Amino acid sequence: MQTNKRYTNQTFTKRVDHEAGKHRSTRAGSEPQVCADCGNVYADRRWTKPGAPSNEAKHPHFRPPKTTICLACKAIRNATPSGYVHLSGKFLAAHREEIEQLLANEAARAAEDNPLGRIMNWDETKEAELTVTTTTEHLAQRLGHALEKAFRGKARYDFSHENKLAHVWWERD
Repeated sequence: MQTNKRYTNQTFTKRVDHEAGKHRSTRAGSEPQVCADCGNVYADRRWTKPGAPSNEAKHPHFRPPKTTICLACKAIRNATPSGYVHLSGKFLAAHREEIEQLLANEAARAAEDNPLGRIMNWDETKEAELTVTTTTEHLAQRLGHALEKAFRGKARYDFSHENKLAHVWWERD
């Protein structure tokens, strides 16, 4: 069946970022930088942990580091998470301590690759439910995959097409 609706690039293409990148700076920051809150270091156009192997031999011309606030610390200060992991079910109530330990360990392993991915908050207001907020959508997805792998259960992943936000729902009865 043919329709009269005309598809244009504006009606057909997903618009990923309504704010047109306002959360990003116009240029990469000067290097090196050190986060005043967590101590992460920005060098070679990426954030690394403070104890990471030094690049001093690679960059002998580096100036003393400039103090700044990294994106993860800004997200935590502003309370603007990019990922949510919602856990529920009878299995959660019975194995809560193990599940929380798994999530903390997985977040620590993820921080080795990307120190900007952190758990922001644990919302434990209900007995059989837990909501974990993260600073990146990738960490939320990684936590969901870790839960599926370790404890089975069902996980559902939803990603916002409007902005960088992920919701992961995991449950096991």
